[in-house]
Amino acid sequence: MRCAQHAGIQCRLWLPNHCSGACVTSPFAERMPLYTDRIQQRLDEILPNADTAPERLHAAMRYAVLNGGKRIRPLLAYASSECLQVPPESVDAAATAIELMHAFSLVHDDLPAMDDDDLRRGKPTLHRKFDEATAILAADALQPLAFTAISGDETLSAAQAVDLTRLLAAACGSLGMTGGQSIDLLSEGQPLSMTELEHMYRLKTGALIHASVMSAAYVANGITPEQKRCLEHFAQSLGLAFQIRDDILDVEGETQVIGKPAGSDERRNKATFPALFGMDAALARCNELLRQGLDSLKRLECDHEPLQWLAHYMVDRAK
Repeated sequence: MRCAQHAGIQCRLWLPNHCSGACVTSPFAERMPLYTDRIQQRLDEILPNADTAPERLHAAMRYAVLNGGKRIRPLLAYASSECLQVPPESVDAAATAIELMHAFSLVHDDLPAMDDDDLRRGKPTLHRKFDEATAILAADALQPLAFTAISGDETLSAAQAVDLTRLLAAACGSLGMTGGQSIDLLSEGQPLSMTELEHMYRLKTGALIHASVMSAAYVANGITPEQKRCLEHFAQSLGLAFQIRDDILDVEGETQVIGKPAGSDERRNKATFPALFGMDAALARCNELLRQGLDSLKRLECDHEPLQWLAHYMVDRAK
């Protein structure tokens, strides 16, 4: 694993002792392919086969979910489970559900009535590959499938399944991801304050990242209130940093690298950190949030290397 700077990509984000985070090999980095394969298999198994009627709908669902992606949110769930010594089997359901919900949100975000994007993960968006009506229906079907992933998992107790369902529902509702998207649409061309912008980011992006980090805490044995608070603060800081990094990539990235049209935020007059406060402020705030999140991990009183490495990976990414 190389630092983005070493790969020839502009890298101005803070890393302690230069490239000591995501740009060096770590035990978790070596296990990451196993986790991505694990979640890919889970997703493949829970999605209806493309030859099952209605075939076009199921083909669209599979295209939306299995057609690439970094699997950041499931990886956060597994990294958190390692820190809390929770077996991966106990977070499989949450990791699967969260990724399905993320895919649902991307399909809706790309629709003409929303962001009207033609490219996602380097390939045509779902409504371009199929059609707009099929895209809407496919996304609609992914949402209940996410909750089925939790309710149908026999490794979870009834109480754990209820807790995880509540966690995911809160992350995706009007006070979470969906509410954030609503604010985003209404904020185009508006001079938001930093407080208003970060509130939108906490809902739009941070809520599902928070659910990813906290999912292991909901099934862990013996977790203390202080450990929960540390994870909460880490997740909140990381969610904001991740979205600001996304803003930066939209300005500085290249379409063929980031997998979606570069500069699309500016063309739509979106409220973003670089647009409202400048690139230097965006980089500084991203660095500050990363530091705050890592400081929270230090108080976790367990091996936090998986989450620490993944946090660096998320804010030092090139796409």
